[in-house]
Amino acid sequence: MDLYAFPPVAATLDAAYSLLMGLAALLEPLAGSAAAAASVIALTLLVRAALIPAGIAQAKAEQTRSRLAPKLRELQRRHKRDPERLQRETRKLYADEKASPFAGCLPMLAQAPVVAIVYALFLHTSIAGHANALLAHELITVPLGTSLVGVVAAGTASAATLGVFAAVLAVIVVVAEITRRAFRPEIESTPDAAPLAGAGVARLTGVLPFTTAVFAAFVPLAAALYLATTVAWTLAQRLVLRKVYPLATA
Repeated sequence: MDLYAFPPVAATLDAAYSLLMGLAALLEPLAGSAAAAASVIALTLLVRAALIPAGIAQAKAEQTRSRLAPKLRELQRRHKRDPERLQRETRKLYADEKASPFAGCLPMLAQAPVVAIVYALFLHTSIAGHANALLAHELITVPLGTSLVGVVAAGTASAATLGVFAAVLAVIVVVAEITRRAFRPEIESTPDAAPLAGAGVARLTGVLPFTTAVFAAFVPLAAALYLATTVAWTLAQRLVLRKVYPLATA
C-alpha cells in the first residue's frame, strides 16, 4: 500500500503542493527560474515564524534547567545509590517548580512532518492524482528533486549539482560549527562524576549539529534548502533568546 495515496496524506500533500506553487507564482517576478526554490525558503520562514512561541518556551525551559541544575546535582549526590528515590525527588522538584524536563521540545518535533512533506513533494511524479509540476523547477539548472547521494551513486553528478549542494551543505556546516561553539554545554566536574561519561556527552553534543548536513546529502535539493534555512533561523533565534533569557550563573 502506498502511504502517500492514503486520502488524508494525499490531501495534505496536495495542500502543500498548492501552497508552494502559489508562493512560486508570487515570487517569480523577483526570483525568476529559482521561484520554486525561493518558495521553499519562504515556506521555511513561515513555519519558523509560526513556531516562535515554541522557541520562546524552549529558551525559558533551558533557563529553568540551568537554574535547577545545582538542586539536581544535590539530589544526585544524596540519592545516587537509590535510583527510584532519585527519580521521585527529581519529578517532585520539577513539579514544585512548575517545570518539565521535556519542555521546549516542540520546535524539533513540529518540523519533522514539514521536512517529510517537502521530501515527499519532490520525490513523487504525481500528487493526489495529478502531475507534479514542482519537479520541473530548478535552482541554477539543478532540479529541486535531485539528491546529491543519488546522482553521485548513479555517476550523473554535474558541476552545477556539486556546486549547488556544496553551497547548501557549507551553510549547514558553518551554522553547525557556530552553534557548537556558542552553545557548548558545560560538563560539571564533581567527585562522583565519571570523566569518560562527561567527555562522551560533550563529544556527542558537539557532533549532533553536523548530522543535518549528512541528512541533507540524501534528501532532494528542496528539502536540503529547507534544512539549511531552518538551521540558520534556529541559530539566530537562539542567539537572540539567550540574551533575553540568559542561563543562571553558578
